[in-house]
Amino acid sequence: MFNTTTPLPLRAVSAPDSQRFYLTAEHHPENGTLLGFWLYLMSDCLIFACLFAAYAVLGRSYAAGPSGADLFDLPLVAVNTSLLLLSSITYGFAMLEMQRKKLRPVLIWLAITGLLGAGFIGLELYEFMHLIHEGAGPQRSAFLTSFFALVGTHGLHVTFGIVWLITLMFQLKRHGLGLENRRRLMCLSMFWHFLDVVWIGVFTFVYLMGVLP
Repeated sequence: MFNTTTPLPLRAVSAPDSQRFYLTAEHHPENGTLLGFWLYLMSDCLIFACLFAAYAVLGRSYAAGPSGADLFDLPLVAVNTSLLLLSSITYGFAMLEMQRKKLRPVLIWLAITGLLGAGFIGLELYEFMHLIHEGAGPQRSAFLTSFFALVGTHGLHVTFGIVWLITLMFQLKRHGLGLENRRRLMCLSMFWHFLDVVWIGVFTFVYLMGVLP
């Protein structure tokens, strides 16, 4: 197979016995960043797989305490799920505007995405505070320990995604839609959609199945 990429410029340097050639431009493998980020997402998949497995084992260990049917507020969780799914749609609009190379609409859609993500975190914190106030903290039973670990880890990821999004907005405002910032937008897009997929699993496996008798 022949390499069809543009060769990097070389500079010949005289040597006593032979010719030596040095690269005069930085060598960066094409799509190397995206590949590395995919590997990171796969490692995150393993983390969530372990948390889901722990919940599957401990999710019925109530220790004579409340169960999911007693604690979960499905209408509140449904609103929270809608916020996160809508944020994924608005991020998709930001990516479309990036393809059109329109900076201002990209920033607007990213801001809306961040607000929806912040609303998701706010409702999740309200749910946690309400459960702890009712005496259903993570130390109450193995069920609640695994619940707080799984849902809390996802919430931490969303929080990190919001911080990343805000940082990227400042970079976009300062440097525009250059190659590096477009690559960063793509990586954050994969991360944000990955969190949506994980949350669909949480909503189905934890909340919907948790209210079953």
